[in-house]
Amino acid sequence: MPLTRLAIKQFRNIEACDIDLSAGFNFIIGPNGSGKTSLLEAVYMLGHGRSFKSALTGRVIQNECSELFIHGRLKSGQPLDSDSFELPVGINKKRDGTTEVKIGGQSGQKLAQLAQVLPLQLIHPEGFELLTDGPKHRRAFIDWGVFHTESGFYDAWGRLKRLTKQRNALLKSAKCYKELSYWDQELVQLAENIDKWRKAYIDELKCVAEAICSSFLPEFEIKLKYYRGWEKDTSYADILEKNFERDQMLGYTFSGPNKADLRMKVNNTPVEDVLSRGQLKLMVCALRVAQGQHLTQVTGKQCIYLIDDFASELDSQRRERLATCLKQTGAQVFVSSITASQIDDMYDENGRMFHVEHGKIECIDKRADSPNRE
Repeated sequence: MPLTRLAIKQFRNIEACDIDLSAGFNFIIGPNGSGKTSLLEAVYMLGHGRSFKSALTGRVIQNECSELFIHGRLKSGQPLDSDSFELPVGINKKRDGTTEVKIGGQSGQKLAQLAQVLPLQLIHPEGFELLTDGPKHRRAFIDWGVFHTESGFYDAWGRLKRLTKQRNALLKSAKCYKELSYWDQELVQLAENIDKWRKAYIDELKCVAEAICSSFLPEFEIKLKYYRGWEKDTSYADILEKNFERDQMLGYTFSGPNKADLRMKVNNTPVEDVLSRGQLKLMVCALRVAQGQHLTQVTGKQCIYLIDDFASELDSQRRERLATCLKQTGAQVFVSSITASQIDDMYDENGRMFHVEHGKIECIDKRADSPNRE
């Protein structure tokens, strides 16, 4: 479901804009600090309920304003499909921390419902963290896919986090393991279900991801392997009982789904020890595109891709590989770049180009070579 229209109000340096979008490529051009990343950030907030740059809502609401608004219209079905329709979605966030989500004109919707109707993949200059930082980023990568393909995951993961928090509190006062065994029965069931879903997802994703990685980086053999967070041949119930005393000393439950990871190697060596920055970015791109393609294969939904600072770390050959792959997906793509020359070979008659400066957004008709204020 591509966005056909986007309205932003009082978000960072964008006072107000209302733009019509292409179902294909949308190019956001402008100098550093102009607001082009803010536009991508607003789309991300529309799908996730939060910014990808700051956890503090007050930092994204425009100065001296009490709230922000982001609204969009999602196109369902094919252009000539008689059953197609536009679904309005919106989010309003206030400085006091309150959030209102509307879907189809109905208020009081949950952020998880918004994420379901607007699946997004973000590729940005700090995206190396997926490969080079701790496992929490790779768990988030796995869980994005499981969330969109397994209906029971969201509730199960929320319940597991609450039970783990309760268990950690009980660890401080428990005299023996029996005092925790009742709580652990449900914890074990949830953990094993989540592990089953995660493993099944990675087993399916591996074929798609490794093939795209091979296409993007043909000089390397890249392999993905799922680690569940505790010993492979030991039940989680046994782990909790065996590690009771260690968990008590630590003050928290050490092993479990909260330690899961996606381990990636290039020619049997950790990726960060082999790949250059440009190669790391290309691999991140391959993994994100693979997730989107797998989503479409399994659910029929199209993922929307947000690519911030397209040219960063990528030479012209690598940019071409990524652009070709994205075009083949048929998905909607938002691309930011400092200059139009960096994305000229990606532009076609179906794309739209926007120029951003000082938070003001203009749609540029390249064929007429004239800007039109949106």
